[in-house]
Amino acid sequence: MYFSDHRNINLSNLKMFHSKMTLLILGQQCDKGSKMSFQNPVFIPGPTNIPEHLRKACDMPTLDHRSPLFGQILHPARKSVRKILKSGSAHVFIFPASGTGGWETALTNTLSPGDTVLAARNGMFSHRWIDMCGRHSLNVKVVETPWGEGISAQKYAEILQQDKTHSIKAVLVTHNETATGVTSDIAAIRHAMDAVEHPALLFVDGVSSIASIDFRFDEWGVDVAVTGSQKGFMLPAGLAIVGFSDKAMDATKTATLPRTFFDVHDMAKGYANNAYPYTPAVGLMNGLNQACDMLLAEGLDNVFARHHRIAQGVRNAVGAWGMDLCARDPSVYSDTVSAIKTPSNFNATDIVTLAAEKYGVAFGVGLGDVAGKVFRIGHLGSLTDVMALSGIATAEMCMKDLGLPIELGSGVAAAQQYYRNHSMIEQKVAAE
Repeated sequence: MYFSDHRNINLSNLKMFHSKMTLLILGQQCDKGSKMSFQNPVFIPGPTNIPEHLRKACDMPTLDHRSPLFGQILHPARKSVRKILKSGSAHVFIFPASGTGGWETALTNTLSPGDTVLAARNGMFSHRWIDMCGRHSLNVKVVETPWGEGISAQKYAEILQQDKTHSIKAVLVTHNETATGVTSDIAAIRHAMDAVEHPALLFVDGVSSIASIDFRFDEWGVDVAVTGSQKGFMLPAGLAIVGFSDKAMDATKTATLPRTFFDVHDMAKGYANNAYPYTPAVGLMNGLNQACDMLLAEGLDNVFARHHRIAQGVRNAVGAWGMDLCARDPSVYSDTVSAIKTPSNFNATDIVTLAAEKYGVAFGVGLGDVAGKVFRIGHLGSLTDVMALSGIATAEMCMKDLGLPIELGSGVAAAQQYYRNHSMIEQKVAAE
């Protein structure tokens, strides 16, 4: 038995079942009048498009998850995640959950009821992490930040400077706020903490940045990094991936917040025996292992450059449309998602609805404070210039259909010009 060779097993009956189910799903969609097509790429900021190779890697026969064979998936995956985090020492834990589970892992393993944490609210996902802190009886010092702006390292420094008793135990930062298309400067936050010699832990939500945007766990002094399988790793949702520093692991020894499912010590004991403390998502773990191989084979610098190039083409298209991004300054533009503002008297959600119903393409709706004010184009994971152009063209058709003053082809031409003049050097591309 060899897990990587599962495609050589006779699965004709299973394939027939899958074919029938696909036809059934498509039939149900047609009955309901939906035009969504599985052949079109998605342009939501996660879950992202799944390369066929990774889809097949997740679709594997059952194996004993307490056998040495599972260890051949588990340990290489953890080692590769550590490389993608750009760390030589991070303790990597992979839970069968979403990024939200990663948030909870960070909090419950390192903090105690009544502890104070510092967090900025500059979008829906930073808001949700703050909400989770409150539900775990933590005292949250919130820095209210306009949606569309990055997190202010200066404001963090001022608050930490005033904390003479070091009551703030952790600083929370959302690296890439998916709701607004804003990327904050983690290095600047770490510099602010060090400048005032504050010992708080640094927690970073990297769900929509890690494996797509440069992330430097060791260099930035990150104590807990959180991400998920469904974005830069190009897999289905279902894995919460976290990295802990030695300092964070030391904090687990005194933390008293209750934890069971997300206990990193239980997980570490399982790893020592090639296992989990409960049943793992074996297929997703196999997919993660091979996703890391694809990313590392492409080269992380090439991965980040590809994301930047595709994102800049989208941004150039937005400019050609005469529209603005929710992100207020180029210094915080996200290379994984663009939140595009529409006129004040227009419901941006109509673009998303029409794209799905008429053209079978998925864009992201506005969330929270920007609901109805923006629509989002996700440009991360398994994506190429050509795929991005199809999304830009679809957005143009939708806006034209809905009466916005858009010239068909304007955004596409702007993106084409950029892609033509900024082609990548020959490389193995993860999106193949």
